[in-house]
This record gives sequence, C-alpha cells and structure tokens, in this order.
Amino acid sequence: MRARFVLTPDEIYLNGNSLGALPRTVASRLAEVVEREWGESLARSWTAGSWFSAPERVGDKIAAIIGARPGEVLACDSTTIVLAKLLAGALRARPGRKVILTTSTNFPTDLYAARGVARLLGSAEVRCVEPAALVAELDETVAVLSLTHVDFRTGEMFDLPGLTAAAHEAGALALWDLSHSAGAVVVGCDEHGVDLAVGCGYKYLNGGPGAPAFLYVREEHQDMIDNPLPGWLGHEAPFDMSLDYRPASGIRRFLTSTPAILGLSALEAALDCWGEVTIEQVRRKSVQLSELFIAALEERLPGVFELASPREPERRGSQVSLRHPEARMIVAALAERGVIGDFRVPDVCRLGFGALYLSFTDAFAAAERLVAVMESGAFRQARFARAGP
Repeated sequence: MRARFVLTPDEIYLNGNSLGALPRTVASRLAEVVEREWGESLARSWTAGSWFSAPERVGDKIAAIIGARPGEVLACDSTTIVLAKLLAGALRARPGRKVILTTSTNFPTDLYAARGVARLLGSAEVRCVEPAALVAELDETVAVLSLTHVDFRTGEMFDLPGLTAAAHEAGALALWDLSHSAGAVVVGCDEHGVDLAVGCGYKYLNGGPGAPAFLYVREEHQDMIDNPLPGWLGHEAPFDMSLDYRPASGIRRFLTSTPAILGLSALEAALDCWGEVTIEQVRRKSVQLSELFIAALEERLPGVFELASPREPERRGSQVSLRHPEARMIVAALAERGVIGDFRVPDVCRLGFGALYLSFTDAFAAAERLVAVMESGAFRQARFARAGP
C-alpha cells in the first residue's frame, strides 16, 4: 500500500494523526475535476459530473469504514460546524433536558462548539466532568453525551459501546467525535447503537488539509433530529426556491450550503484506497506497528519516557504518546533525522501510525532514530528550543 502514497523515501511519517499522507490518486483526480469537469463542462458538471450527489456518495464510502449503513453519513462542512449542528439538533430532540455532558479533557474545539451552542439556545448547559465520573453524571437532565472516541493527547480510547449504552439507559443520546478513530480503529456505529457522530477527513482518511468533515445520523433518528442551520440544498426541492423550508428526507436534510467540490473530490479519491483493505485489517496492523515501536523503546530506553498512551493496545487508538520534559526539542531533533511526529503542550511527543502507508521496518527504524537522538543528547542543542509551534 505504501507505493500508493506520495512519501519522501528516507522519511518516516508519523504525523498521520494530524494530517494524513497524500494518496497518489488524488492529484490526477483533482486535475480531472479542474481541467475537464470545471474547465470544460462548467455548471453542467453539477449533474453530468455528479457533483450534487457527492456529499452522500462520499458519505457512503466513509460509512463502510465506521460501521454505518448507506444513507447514514454525509460528507460536508468542517468538524466543528457538523458538531454544532448535531449538538443543537440533539438538544432540541430531547425537550426538557438541557445538559450536554462531556469531559474536561475533551478536544478544546469540541468544548468551544458545545458552549457556543449552549449560548445560542439560551437555556442549555455544558457539564464537564472527569472521564471516570461520566456514568454517574448521566441523569434525567442530560440530553446528549458528547465525547471524543480517541483522546487527541494520549491516544486513549473511550469505551464507546459501554458509554453509548449508559447514555441510552439514562434517556440521553450519544454523540461521538471520530476524528482520531475513522480510518484507524474499528468503530461499529450501527453495531453499538451510536446515535450521532462527526469526524474529519484529513487525518487517517487522508483527504488533505482542510478536507470536508462528515456527520453520521442513525437512520431511525433522521426524521427526529432537525438541522439547525437549514440551507437550500437540504430542502426537499432545492430548485423550487421556496420561501418555506421543507427538509429533504434522509441524511440529505443535514446539508446546509453548496458542497465544496474540490475538497470532496480529493477526499473521495483518497477513500478509493479502502477498496483493497478492511478497517479490521488496518486496525490489526496499526496495533502491531505501535506494539513493535513501544517494545523497542522499552528495551533500548527504559525509564527515559513516560508512556502517556495506555500500554494495553485495545485501549488506545493508532498513536503512541510519550511524555518527556523536553518533548518539543525531541520532536524537532527527531524530524531532523527524518522521523516526522508532532508535539503537544506541555510535554507530549505524539507519533501516529498510519497503517495504510507505514511498514514494520518504518516502526523499528523510527524507534532506532529516537534512541539515537536521546543517547547522543542532540535534542539539547539551542536551535531545537526554538522549533515547533
């Protein structure tokens, strides 16, 4: 599979949890869209080029990866926008319940969006608790439990089936952010009764910087949850230009604005890689890659790093997070040796294992280069103190 991606030969790319690698099919597909569909066919491509159906068509491809059914996923907007849409829709679908329950460790943007929705609706409340307190806090006031499946700092994975069931027992909806899950771990949205979900297209789905996000609405909820940002393409008859909004049936009602065709085309081309593999195969390989990497560090650098990720592979996503007081400098020094990871404040080295394009040789070599950085002390050079965000 590595040959299907554009990668620098001597570089080991461990930052797919931030931005996935470029699939080779994307450039040619974008050229076709720009030169032929846009350049030659122009507006005719909305029908002849199937532009209008792209959000649903791309959504169905993502559905197969997250364990959803056709017609339950829509590719559109950005992750924050689709999260705000579904949070507002969930609150309105549970009248009398005013609480969005989440964790104090959630991805900051998700918290910003939740608080913004609460302010817009006036009477809603965002309740942030420690992860261990979630089940105890699920009561009759909670409209929606909103969680990120895989923690962006540590890679720790929440118990999606158990927490979804606990939300349902309390009468709440379960909304999951799958940004660090889609294309990395087995989610099983339908199998586990997930009500709502969102995610991005630019990490493990490799759709490119700023790729369209996606939203999932379980089929049985699609007529119950409305779109709080209705737009013309979510109308049942968009070209009637009616002044009265009547939502389309099914997942299309969650569209708001005109689809971003270039972004959707790139994402769709990237998703074609999944015609050769299953998410179960990808997950199995990602666990093997990260286990190989961790074992090498435990043997060669015992006690040098604190493993911030869970040691049990079934409890983490496809990233390995290491804590060290000089993490920023270590990540910069590692990049100079051709291993690209990233840093998160205050002290976390994040290393993502994109199983579609990383080999076992890559995982072992990355560990060896990290050992060399640490044993040489090269990371303490002054230039590395100024590196990074």
